[in-house]
Amino acid sequence: MSSLRDGKKLVRSPSGLRMVPENEAFYSPFSLDEPQWVPDKECPRCMQCDAKFDFIIRKHHCRRCGRCFCDKCCSKKVLLPRMCFVDPVRQCAECGLISQKEMEFYDKQLKVLMNGATFLVSWESSEKSEKTVCRLSNNHRSLFLDGENHYEVEFSRISSVQILTDGFTPGGGNSRATGMLILYGTTGKEEQQQLKLTATDDYNGNRKLSVTWLSAMHKVNVWLNALGLIYKQVASKLET
Repeated sequence: MSSLRDGKKLVRSPSGLRMVPENEAFYSPFSLDEPQWVPDKECPRCMQCDAKFDFIIRKHHCRRCGRCFCDKCCSKKVLLPRMCFVDPVRQCAECGLISQKEMEFYDKQLKVLMNGATFLVSWESSEKSEKTVCRLSNNHRSLFLDGENHYEVEFSRISSVQILTDGFTPGGGNSRATGMLILYGTTGKEEQQQLKLTATDDYNGNRKLSVTWLSAMHKVNVWLNALGLIYKQVASKLET
């Protein structure tokens, strides 16, 4: 099953080469679909500076939003992992800024979550705690919990993440994350399930990895909330 989840294939689109999952069911929940390009006949001018296109001023499409721009307004090539592009692709200034912020998310936070950390895990239905390694799956779709047994929590079904600290939120003064409460849904059940992770020493006696992992989860939530606001602002501009 693991090889099926992680299988990749190289495809060519009008925007460039993409390395995508072989099965669409295993796309990352953070991925974006390629946009429909604004037809050339519908954009005689740059949609940023209003320069008129001709044989000297050529039009270019932003690979992220699909709008038309002149070279001056759409010259920067930026990595776009959410669309699985192999190489940096041409983007307008606004989209390029968003993609650069997302790169920090992919390079730092997601890698930390995928590397995993050790926790004491307890379920709402049980008072027993179990020493478990928790990590994000390679396709970002599930949290894997490996202890005496193997459990999976679909990331898309997580409705709430509460970081538990020793007094303040992560990043505030000398505070540090000590645990996390996760609320999530499961197939066939209407009620939300609760999972508690408590930072603990790993098998080498190191607790730092679990604290870093919790901090990454906190930053992921902040990133997702901020990204939602950015997209709302972009959408409102496109509608006007």
